[in-house]
Amino acid sequence: MRILLFSGKGGVGKTSLAAATGLQLSRLGYRTLVMSVDPAHSLADAFDLETDLFHGKTGDPYPIDGRLAIHEVNIQKEIKQHWREISSYVISVLRTTGISDVEAEELAILPGMEELSAMMYVNQFRREERYDVIVLDCAPTAESLRFVSMPTTLEWYMKHIFPFQRGLLKAVRPLANRVSPVELPPDNYFANIQSLFGKLDGVGELLEDAKITSVRLVTNPERMVLRETQRAYVYFTLHGLTVDGIIVNRVLPPAIKDAWFEEWRASQERILEEIEAYFAPAPVKRVPLFTHEVLGRERLEELARSLYGETEDPAAVGRTEAPYTFAKRDGHYEIRLRLPFAVKGEVGLFKKGDELVVEIGTLRRHIGLPVSMAALSPTRATLENRILTVEMKET
Repeated sequence: MRILLFSGKGGVGKTSLAAATGLQLSRLGYRTLVMSVDPAHSLADAFDLETDLFHGKTGDPYPIDGRLAIHEVNIQKEIKQHWREISSYVISVLRTTGISDVEAEELAILPGMEELSAMMYVNQFRREERYDVIVLDCAPTAESLRFVSMPTTLEWYMKHIFPFQRGLLKAVRPLANRVSPVELPPDNYFANIQSLFGKLDGVGELLEDAKITSVRLVTNPERMVLRETQRAYVYFTLHGLTVDGIIVNRVLPPAIKDAWFEEWRASQERILEEIEAYFAPAPVKRVPLFTHEVLGRERLEELARSLYGETEDPAAVGRTEAPYTFAKRDGHYEIRLRLPFAVKGEVGLFKKGDELVVEIGTLRRHIGLPVSMAALSPTRATLENRILTVEMKET
């Protein structure tokens, strides 16, 4: 099974591109599911499904044709199916503060519930071998990063905190409930957490396997959007996922020659050059600005042709190696960068803002730094077995 994760800043058009990708995959014969993980679902809108007619039906995989289905994760349905005990306890605690029942039920939708529910479906469909490809239309960048970091965080909690917490509360619960204004969570609360963790088992490894999961970052040729895309590239890499493509959406087409757009076109060209340099060797695709809103199957198919042509396979594995890796060793940070054609004497480095710039002859690679390393400077570099290791320290 292949998983294609579409992420980007809100409003860049990732839902339309994810839907168009699903149509291309279906046309090529893949059993395909396009799943929306964004709480503000717009996948059904992209296919121009009538809201009243299809309301609630996309909470489960809904068939678009014989090989394509769409799925918008419905958090209310998921609470009843997966989060009942956890939600019930949170609601009971909120009620003791004087919050009304309706407010309590709304506030009991905790951050991460939707993302974890989506992960459980991905794991379930993988085990059932129901689909060949799952296309994930993710929430804006920050929520996407939370989505991919959750398996690691939850695994750490289950190994180090959960057994102690459950055992301790089991011992003190009878006494504590007599004196505490709020009852401690019952044991079925913890049983619910353990059950959920079992349904997520293995999903972390699934996301980090570059032969299965690829990230496609969607951006626009605008400065503010590009900066967020660069940060997303850094953090997906930091979490062990492979970004195998950048899609630049809404590029002004050559047919637009009006003088009113001259400054706008020049700005886009400068940013497109920067995108090509920054994300190399990840391929960059350009999608033109259309003369109409991309809505409905016919126009999504037009978008798919613009993106993939007639024969390109979106499920093909483009890259399996991370462009660089971060580590902390012996009190200092390291960045490791694979340079298959470099030789000693050709490599140069310097710091530019929150980026490390690596020069190999006439080529230049920009490496965005995570927050923990942004204030550090390169102090030493070694090139062995075609791997450049750069030490980063405070200066």
